[in-house]
Amino acid sequence: ESSPHLPAPKDVIIYSYNFHSLLRWSPVKVDRGLVLYTVHFKTGAFNQWDEMNCTRITQTECSFPWSLKERRWTVVLRVRAELGQVTSDWVETDPFVAERNTTIGPPKVNSVIASSDSLLISVTPPFGLEVGDVLQYHVSYWENTTSTTKKETTRNTLFKIKNLKELTLYCFRIQVELMTYSDRWLLGLQSVPQCSRTTMS
Repeated sequence: ESSPHLPAPKDVIIYSYNFHSLLRWSPVKVDRGLVLYTVHFKTGAFNQWDEMNCTRITQTECSFPWSLKERRWTVVLRVRAELGQVTSDWVETDPFVAERNTTIGPPKVNSVIASSDSLLISVTPPFGLEVGDVLQYHVSYWENTTSTTKKETTRNTLFKIKNLKELTLYCFRIQVELMTYSDRWLLGLQSVPQCSRTTMS
């Protein structure tokens, strides 16, 4: 039985980074008593609400369980506040599909080996790959003194930026692009610039 006296949670949003997803909301303020929250989910395939691992919890966020790790599923969540026997209205999210709606972070740069005319860069993808994943790395690089940026794209986690000047400081940033099953490309965030000086030949 929902009550007009207990406000529903506000700012209900799914936050998803590198396919780790959770639901967040603002706390419901009451004069006395401890407000608890319950979260349900349903998928596009089954139009019925199921409990998540978040029933009568005190915190204002709820991580997706392993059963919702499929990136292509359409998921809708709902949350309500509870105080004793009194409950608020449910608040539903928009439909969420991880391979469309997650934010992909930058790759991790493991090492940069400079020679006189090149930089050899080794990276690790920002998330664990699944079978069929196709990743591209977009590399932007420039001489530290100029604003002219050159771009290259590779599918390798070890790649070389060639034809550089010796004893010159070069900076680069990398972003990942994931090709999903629906033949869409999901572009990730750019890494912060890193700089390395080429050696003397």
